[in-house]
Amino acid sequence: MAAGSERGDDRSDEFDPVAFLDEAVPIESHESVEEMRTFLVDTLAEHGVDAAVDDAGNVVASRTAASAGETAGIHVVLNTHIDTVPPHVPYDRDDERIYGRGSCDAKGPLAVLLAGFLTVDPGDGRLTLAVSPDEETLSTGAAALDIEELVPGAAPPDAVIVGEPTGLDVCNAAKGRFQGTVSLGGENAHAAEPDDGVNAVAAVRELIDAVETFDEREDTPDPHSSLGAPTLTPTTIEGGTATNQVPADCSVVVDRRSVPPETSEGFRSALEAHVRERVPEDVAVEFALTDRESPFLEAFATDTDDPLVETLAEAAGGAVRPFTAATEASYFAAHAPTVVFGPGYLADDEGAVAHSEREYVPIEEVERATDAVAATLDGLLGRRG
Repeated sequence: MAAGSERGDDRSDEFDPVAFLDEAVPIESHESVEEMRTFLVDTLAEHGVDAAVDDAGNVVASRTAASAGETAGIHVVLNTHIDTVPPHVPYDRDDERIYGRGSCDAKGPLAVLLAGFLTVDPGDGRLTLAVSPDEETLSTGAAALDIEELVPGAAPPDAVIVGEPTGLDVCNAAKGRFQGTVSLGGENAHAAEPDDGVNAVAAVRELIDAVETFDEREDTPDPHSSLGAPTLTPTTIEGGTATNQVPADCSVVVDRRSVPPETSEGFRSALEAHVRERVPEDVAVEFALTDRESPFLEAFATDTDDPLVETLAEAAGGAVRPFTAATEASYFAAHAPTVVFGPGYLADDEGAVAHSEREYVPIEEVERATDAVAATLDGLLGRRG
């Protein structure tokens, strides 16, 4: 059955995102998302919507008026993920908060988007829910997602809301994250006769200097208006095989937090050239990006005056700002205006929240975010292309 096929008029507008969280948060989804994915598919079915699960494990459902067909107008995609990080933190709640692993990252945002998907009338537009299985690891699900293939007649999205904990702020931009290894090659020799070899470890002095000066190049773009300047950080180092030998090999892993318009390949070639200029000529230089099953999460930025940003910010009442972590929004923003939004926090005044033993989501924020998403979808789907 096609993703999101509706069963006549039996879809109920009654959906309680807080009650959904009471059931969803206790479900372990840090080692396998199978049980949580089944719960999500069953929840959609209970509300009259059939979902498709593709070969990459994405859950996709879509709604549009039967009369719209292939002439559907504005297409809005709602995306988040169902995987969490280990270990599992048990569910608990009080009058103000729901606690447990995944409560804010990202089952809280999922509950909000699911409420919008199930209760907002798409009119002559289209509303698609796309939930990925492995955002916390390699994002192979989102990378393989093909909504147009899974949803017959669906046009490319016109706007995308990605659910993550933002404290009800609308995050219209985020830095990307690239990782790679700079390898230096020399020549072994006895440490008693160091001039007979080429010391790769000694060349790390010039390598670190190259890393520190990389963003001082003449052709370095100006800092991004929302995201500021990129960063480049050496994180791990390995070199040498014996304590009495001139080392022929040394490698340094670097972490890049990028800003538009830098791409992963553009960064790779520029850094390799910059290091090559500064390392001694007799030392070989190679920089390779870390091998991944999916593309790197690149930086993105949606204009602050885009209707998606303006409508959601007005409805939510929060700030418009960058998101501080890399997200799968990167994949969607390459094709359509995209924002990151949801209840909960990566960290609060007491410390880490997401990915921590004290993870929670404020119940009031879940309710307010639900209202804001519903108002935004009403506003966007009311527009005509």
